[in-house]
Amino acid sequence: MPDPAATHYRKPGWFTNHVFNPVIRFATRHGVSIWGSRVLEVRGRKTGEPRHTPVNLLTLDGRQYLVAPRGHTQWVRNVRAGDGHVATLVGRTREEWVAHELDDADKVPVLRAYLRRWKAEVGVFFDGTSATSSDDELAAIAPRHPVFALERVAAGA
Repeated sequence: MPDPAATHYRKPGWFTNHVFNPVIRFATRHGVSIWGSRVLEVRGRKTGEPRHTPVNLLTLDGRQYLVAPRGHTQWVRNVRAGDGHVATLVGRTREEWVAHELDDADKVPVLRAYLRRWKAEVGVFFDGTSATSSDDELAAIAPRHPVFALERVAAGA
């Protein structure tokens, strides 16, 4: 039987899929980043076609991270299935990255910073934990929330 933490996924509802995400995606693609929002572009693992998903890009200690508050989502599966190359988009600005998934033991400070910044938006997906939760409480939920450190790809590389 698969580990429940490894398959944890909270599917977005109708409002998120048909109203919220399209509005955020539209605003971000037209140059309006809302609290660090980006459109993540990743190749689909089955079709190879680019897939676009609104995400929150977290900057912590000079590094950029992507956190999957809903768990092991389609974009997470696509990143894992590919070579880690992703792009973030805001308006006409496109940044290329290589995503490296963090081990659960390394996620606690990133999850804490993510919740400090976006708890009002995504807190419901973190089962009552918050930025003020103990390290042990955050470590307990870490397997359910993939986190990727992003490494910028040099222009022309």
